[in-house]
Amino acid sequence: MDPERTQSPAAGTSVGKIFADMPLTRQHLKAGIALFFAFVIEAWEMLILSYVSSPIEREFSVGPTSIGFLLSAMFFGMIPGALAWGWWVDRNGRKPACIISLGSYGIVSALSALAPNYWSLWGLRFLSGIALAGILVTVFLYFEELVPVRYRGRATVFLAAGWPFGTLIAVGVAAGLLDVLGWRWVLFISSLSGLWALVVWKWAPESPYWAVRHGRIEQARAAVSWLSRGTINPTGPLSLREATAQRSAGLRSRRLLVMTGVQAVINFSLSWGYWGLQTWLPGLLAERGLSLPDSYTFIAISAVFMIPGYLAASWLTGRIGRKRVFLVFVLFGSVGGLTFAYSETLAWLYVGNFMMSFFAQGAWGVWDTWLGEIYPTASRGKGYSIGITAQRVANAVAPSVIGLLVAVSVGFTPTVVFIEVFFLVALLFALALPETEGVELD
Repeated sequence: MDPERTQSPAAGTSVGKIFADMPLTRQHLKAGIALFFAFVIEAWEMLILSYVSSPIEREFSVGPTSIGFLLSAMFFGMIPGALAWGWWVDRNGRKPACIISLGSYGIVSALSALAPNYWSLWGLRFLSGIALAGILVTVFLYFEELVPVRYRGRATVFLAAGWPFGTLIAVGVAAGLLDVLGWRWVLFISSLSGLWALVVWKWAPESPYWAVRHGRIEQARAAVSWLSRGTINPTGPLSLREATAQRSAGLRSRRLLVMTGVQAVINFSLSWGYWGLQTWLPGLLAERGLSLPDSYTFIAISAVFMIPGYLAASWLTGRIGRKRVFLVFVLFGSVGGLTFAYSETLAWLYVGNFMMSFFAQGAWGVWDTWLGEIYPTASRGKGYSIGITAQRVANAVAPSVIGLLVAVSVGFTPTVVFIEVFFLVALLFALALPETEGVELD
């Protein structure tokens, strides 16, 4: 039977109500660790090519524009990949999506280390983007569906803190191994992280929300019992809170269509504002006189400053809600970006970038949580995938556009200001979205 057409079970205890009453246990920590490092791997893989691009440029005799296009290859792959995975994860489950995505990424990424020329490397990076898009689409909505309601926001923002850890690993691997082993070995070592799929398989159960939505009641009961360490053992019928009309309409309901358009603009703008800067940060820092080793140090210290940003956002979202935290953090992140753009000294360069690192990443953590909560279980994967697709369009286009600006010597300040304007667009559109802190998932 087509899982999308499976009839919902008879009305009974709401899964959302079970998670409203569920205690936070060691099992949530295990599932969180499994999915946290899945996101670390995502960040690591998305950034690693930026930090080994110089020897690739020399070996394949290409220029900055071609390197920008190569950096975009993975994101071009994530565009169709995210849409496909969004449909797949709603149809076939959260857990298998994570496992298959990680495993297939590891294989394709390992092959990219053997690429004989520029275009074969581009093609393999494109395929790795298709594979790894499954993690990006799934990991946050999956974790939200495993965590008790009162801890959901804080815990999921913590999950987003995997990004700076992935950044630090990417910088560390590139700085420590690039000169010794070369860029091919760096990519191969990165590909071994695909083995983490085995940990996800062992430590994370299927989402009870998804299981109930598809009539797998026993699977949902087993997951609830495991997550609660036996303190909750539902025996009667289980149901979802969402209305029948909403289940039937999916993304076609007017409310969800409007919110999907709004969140797509926010995702595009946030991603352009962040990725347009990060992919060319070493080159932009070079215009301010920093050498490549100094740039690595600058990026690493900036990544460390992201961590307290996530922690602050996590603490605040449980107290004042997603919307207020997001708006304030995006605003101050933009102020940091403008400070960075107009800095005349190294000290102000650090101040501006550290403000961006703290506030922009805290905002990303809240957004990754907020995005999945505005959709019902039946269409959460598809809705999330549209947002991820909008991000990847920005990721795919931004490096090439910024690379063109760098190539024609537009200058440091105008380039950074152009990038930062997109954060303000995200701030304005976020005003239209509802608050979801403390609300049971549908």
